[in-house]
Amino acid sequence: MVNVVLVGCGAMSKAWLDAARQIDQLAIVGLVDLDADRARARAHEYDLTGAVIGTDLDAVLDQTRPDAVFDVVVPAARRQVALSAFAHHCHLLTEKPLADTPENARAIVKAARQAGRIHAVVQNRRYVANVRRIRRFLDSGAIGAATSIHADFFVAPHFGGFREEMAHVLLLDMAIHTFDAARYMVAGEPAGVYCQEWEPANSWYRQGSSASAVFDLGGGRLFTYAGSWCGAGLRTSWEGSWRIVAERGSLIWDGHDVLQAEVVAPGRDGLFDKTQPINVPPLDPADRVGGHLGIIQDFIRAIETGTEPETRGADNIKSLAMVFGAIESAETGRRVTIAEDPQ
Repeated sequence: MVNVVLVGCGAMSKAWLDAARQIDQLAIVGLVDLDADRARARAHEYDLTGAVIGTDLDAVLDQTRPDAVFDVVVPAARRQVALSAFAHHCHLLTEKPLADTPENARAIVKAARQAGRIHAVVQNRRYVANVRRIRRFLDSGAIGAATSIHADFFVAPHFGGFREEMAHVLLLDMAIHTFDAARYMVAGEPAGVYCQEWEPANSWYRQGSSASAVFDLGGGRLFTYAGSWCGAGLRTSWEGSWRIVAERGSLIWDGHDVLQAEVVAPGRDGLFDKTQPINVPPLDPADRVGGHLGIIQDFIRAIETGTEPETRGADNIKSLAMVFGAIESAETGRRVTIAEDPQ
């Protein structure tokens, strides 16, 4: 049995607890929140009658001595939670983003390495079935190597709360899902970015609700991102909508269930190469899916076996470097080089 303390009992904790109660070998032994009543409410909602409730993470860790910590706090508090977890010899699974600044991200990854603890990030969109299918399809070479990746994200949620007061809200709080998916789909390594942010007249956010970016993913591949959190009407999926252009064809995904590809066929029709549909195979049994549940299962398996989870912090920091590179570019108006090893 893997005993876990969850810290941060806000709205996002429900997705974690919904998944956790489906895993037999996991027990939530403590809940921590700055608002003890909120933690008690979560304990009651999920029938965690034996869980220790507290407002001080170190005190609850001292009392419960768990194997792992689930971090669902706001990004600004993430570094202190991580350092407390590692100081108590706990493994750590954290909500995205890994950290709120590049310095804090590097400090957390370094602390995990020094403590010899498993550290992973809930990059749950990577565990979407069609993201897995796209990666496997491109790896097969069916349409050749990808040359450009394009993603649109237009969703207009009225969250209220801290997001509407954040700086760089779209890039820092949401875009990492799309950036990480793009990096995963084409096995890319980010090398540089140019980005522009703006605040449309209809926005209800303080800053950074809309952005457009062009990333160099190495090997001659470019990734373009266009996004808005106040683009009402005709919204995309939360996964975005995608077009991937490759050497011998293209693939499109609407972010829902529609996934189509065409490959170049012999001959031409006037100005254009002939193309024909090509099947994108279904999931392979080895593909890991399941969102929060899939990631938490992988995390628990890593603790039990001593393996590294796919969304380990030492790898996820590369996706986070795309976020911080885009923010720096938006602030300076210049193209930003992304370090090969952001650690």
